[in-house]
Amino acid sequence: MSIQSKRIFKTTRRPLSLGKKTHIVGILNLTPDSFSDGGQFEDLKDAEAFFCEMARQGASIIDIGGESTRPNHKPVSIDEEINRILPFLEMIRGKSDCLISIDTSKSEVAEVCLQAGADIINDVWGAQRDKQMARVIAKYDAACILMHNRSDTNNSKLGLIKDVIHFLAESISIVTEAGVDPQAICVDPGLGFGKSFEDNWTIMRNLEALKALAVPVLIGASRKSMIAQLLNIDKPKDRIFGTLGTTALASSSGVDFIRVHDVSENIQCTKVIDYCKRYEEN
Repeated sequence: MSIQSKRIFKTTRRPLSLGKKTHIVGILNLTPDSFSDGGQFEDLKDAEAFFCEMARQGASIIDIGGESTRPNHKPVSIDEEINRILPFLEMIRGKSDCLISIDTSKSEVAEVCLQAGADIINDVWGAQRDKQMARVIAKYDAACILMHNRSDTNNSKLGLIKDVIHFLAESISIVTEAGVDPQAICVDPGLGFGKSFEDNWTIMRNLEALKALAVPVLIGASRKSMIAQLLNIDKPKDRIFGTLGTTALASSSGVDFIRVHDVSENIQCTKVIDYCKRYEEN
């Protein structure tokens, strides 16, 4: 057995083995204004059906969001975000054992959702904006996804890749000092968050550099404007083939988690890449 195949991403529900396969994280936005699927799953029955279908297709994690993080989004209150997520989370947790991630940068939302059975907190500010986030994650022995973010696209002091690594290293330090298990940490370079078009593609060309952080990496390019601009495709749902290109590149670069809207198509893509690139582990 190789050393790589012994790596895990630890959650209290169960660990995910790393190295043998690329894990797909399905997106479920319970929002009226997300860039791709806003308003599509506000009805709980529709959300349940989509959740169960993604789980059936093989998503390792399903990431639930109650506030859009698209450019120029309208912030929502803590109470509104909880009211969007909690009823669905309480309902689905009793029907599915699939790992659930909550996409929030508010510690109050994170705490309520962890109490209700969520397994992972996906913080788009890497536990650096809400100073209580790391404490909450540690309190519930939860796993976390820590994303690189910045308020503008022109503040690279060290150069983009070094800045991303420096920021994420600081995020890792913050949560581990709070008591989060190092095996329960994943990082995301934050495609589309405080990045220019070329910044996003620079990150895609340098994914292997993120291995310096020594934790699992998640990539989320699905249907994003970086694909729209490159391919001149307006409708988000028509960006599937461009998304699959980023998925293939990320998987072949050793990325452990890929966050997507279209689970089945991306699993087919990663199975091919895994069979070729991770053959020894399989």
